[in-house]
Amino acid sequence: RNMMQQLQKLQEQLQKTQEELAQETVEATAGGGAVKIAVTGDQRCHSVVIDPAILEDVDAEMLQDMILTAFNSALDKSREMAADRLGPLAGGLPF
Repeated sequence: RNMMQQLQKLQEQLQKTQEELAQETVEATAGGGAVKIAVTGDQRCHSVVIDPAILEDVDAEMLQDMILTAFNSALDKSREMAADRLGPLAGGLPF
């Protein structure tokens, strides 16, 4: 009985933390800030901002590379944030 209560409490904490992560964002940039991407804590792209001034100086391929770099960096930060928050809760599992 006590174990079931612990599991239920842990499940509630996990759900609450996941909901909080979905509301929080991390940001990454590339090209000296020319491309800025924000991703939520549950790895959903929140926004993509491209400085219009950069469009005069780069070709499509360079811009794509910058977007890819910023996006992958933002995803890494998002996963790290999720692991930091969820890790301690997963450690409480009695398995």
